[in-house]
Amino acid sequence: MSDIFGRTLKVAIFGESHGPAIGCVIDGLPAGLSFDWEEIRREMARRAPGSSNLATPRKEKDAFEILSGYFNDHTTGTALAMEIRNTNQHSKDYSELKVKMRPGHADYTGHVKYGGFNDYRGGGHFSGRITAPLTFAGALAKQVLSGEGIYIGAHAAEIHGIKDRPFHPMGERAELFRKLSLSKLPVLDEEKGKEMEEAILSAQKEGDSVGGIVECQICGLPAGLGDPFFDSLESELAHMMFSVPAVKGIEFGEGFGFAGFKGSEANDEMIYDEGCVKTVTNHNGGILGGISGGSPVNFRLAVKPTASIGKRQHTVDISRGENTDLSIGGRHDPCIIPRAIPVIEAASAFVILDSLLTDRSETYGR
Repeated sequence: MSDIFGRTLKVAIFGESHGPAIGCVIDGLPAGLSFDWEEIRREMARRAPGSSNLATPRKEKDAFEILSGYFNDHTTGTALAMEIRNTNQHSKDYSELKVKMRPGHADYTGHVKYGGFNDYRGGGHFSGRITAPLTFAGALAKQVLSGEGIYIGAHAAEIHGIKDRPFHPMGERAELFRKLSLSKLPVLDEEKGKEMEEAILSAQKEGDSVGGIVECQICGLPAGLGDPFFDSLESELAHMMFSVPAVKGIEFGEGFGFAGFKGSEANDEMIYDEGCVKTVTNHNGGILGGISGGSPVNFRLAVKPTASIGKRQHTVDISRGENTDLSIGGRHDPCIIPRAIPVIEAASAFVILDSLLTDRSETYGR
């Protein structure tokens, strides 16, 4: 089913943007894990709406309640269920959208897929709001991975053509990732960050939106994680990343830049360093043959501009079978990237923890 992801560690997400609640059920967490819930709340707050002037003014605290699977401050080994109650719905903002399809949204495709029975309010189950439980699941995974010496960070590599400097391909320090996580717009070059903010606010004033690129890095990953072909580490990460609304492209390492390389430039030469095999460069983004090589995993995601904009656009009225115009009201992000960054980090963490647990279960089985 499309709402379930994972092999050994599985997450099932549920809910609609303007329904009573959203949440997730996580199966496969080992028994005996203890979590820092304040840190989980901080991760959730990074994604939550109303967190800054760069985001939608909709106020949702994303306060979660653990329903099962956690007892006496530890996981029990059974399914961990979590629920977030929706508290700030303006469903009347969407009454017109039952019949008028929003350009750039899943209104029409969802209507066709589910025969018109889908919840259209705020996008229903297609809404970016459903990334809140995904962020929760990934935040748990991040804590487990940190105990393994694995750290994940992301930043706004580009917004509306304004480019931040990239992560060092051979890895950044965990302290830098922590610093980025405390920023409303994570960037490495603060001056570029100011330019990005100006571009976002300018688009907002015009009733428009902007997109960009998010760069994510996973450091401390051991060599040998993943599989060739269908269950490759790239395949699993790409599968999860395209489950994050607004993500429209992904590249690992040099990605499409390889098209202009020669083999001698693209290959990552290897050396022994204190008895360990290492690469001198990391053009391939830390993955070869679908399996991690010990270098940081680097990938970049293209994120499209927020589809909900105030500018009037052409669309269709499916109740009348005619063309019409639409200006989308309500409360929307002028750029989704600031809130997408913690989602991408969390989603990456979930994939990596699932891969680690799967690898260990297969090794133990042999």
